[in-house]
Amino acid sequence: MAIRLRIGTRKSAMALAQTEEIARRLTATVPDIDVEIVKFDTTGDLDQTSKLLPHGGKGGAFVAQIRAAVLSGELQAAMHSLKDMPGNEDTPGLVIGATLSRDPPGDALVLRDGVSLDAFKQSRGKGFKIGTNAVRRAAYARRLFPDAEVIHFRGAADTRVRKLDNREMQRLPDGGAVGPADALIMARSGLDRVGLAHRIAYEFSVAEMLPAAGQGIVAVECAAQDWQTRQILSAIDDPSAHACADAEREVLWVLNGHCNSPIAGFSTITGDQMSLAASVLDLSGNTIIEASRSGPANRPRELGRAVGLDLLAKGAAEIIERSRPR
Repeated sequence: MAIRLRIGTRKSAMALAQTEEIARRLTATVPDIDVEIVKFDTTGDLDQTSKLLPHGGKGGAFVAQIRAAVLSGELQAAMHSLKDMPGNEDTPGLVIGATLSRDPPGDALVLRDGVSLDAFKQSRGKGFKIGTNAVRRAAYARRLFPDAEVIHFRGAADTRVRKLDNREMQRLPDGGAVGPADALIMARSGLDRVGLAHRIAYEFSVAEMLPAAGQGIVAVECAAQDWQTRQILSAIDDPSAHACADAEREVLWVLNGHCNSPIAGFSTITGDQMSLAASVLDLSGNTIIEASRSGPANRPRELGRAVGLDLLAKGAAEIIERSRPR
């Protein structure tokens, strides 16, 4: 008799591609499983104008409704881009049952037609508008291209590229508008997922733009007491990606960051050792605090805690507090 597993996801092209990958892996690995993908219109998807903070940040905007369906038993699992899961708070009763192997974690620059990469870089962005909704990317953009104008820019990955190409203005919550954008900074993995990797004009190195904690990792969440689902999901779990996720999210927990905090964290594993680098930037990009350590790969949370405490010792709490909405 087939085992039924209902997994919830957002309706965006990228979210569906990620969820379909989970379904493919489960079907190939777990005998007699019937995976049903359940699509949700989340608050963050329905409102393409506002900043995410009024909806409770990324957690409230993209995660909360699907999580509630898992807790109620309507779903057995939920797909999340790990970077969209708040790291400074727990959801009682839920656990990450699996993480897929990590996709390319870095960020990429997408340019509209008529803008050359050489001109953009040589001008340090002067005369150009860079669109992003991520405060981390905005802070790094102001650091790397200090003469550019960084503008609020919302939408799913394919929607943002379409708006860039069509020279569309970005509506603002107050009724105004900004734009059009000349360039976007987006996750490389997201562009890959929606078939737009060919639009990448430049890939930022990790040294230039440290990724968000968990960027490039797809997480599958389930009820903590649903042991059958946890066992099923363990069949597709990538232990290295899971360990990196634990380390990077521990940094977020220690810093008690919020959705308006430009915090970055990225870890790698070589043999039995893990290296972790993290940073906290002010919103202008002028100030950056960095910390890095290495340690045993089988103790990721301890490493993440140590790096987070290093950042606090260097003054990260003050920067985070200054960025906290009043």
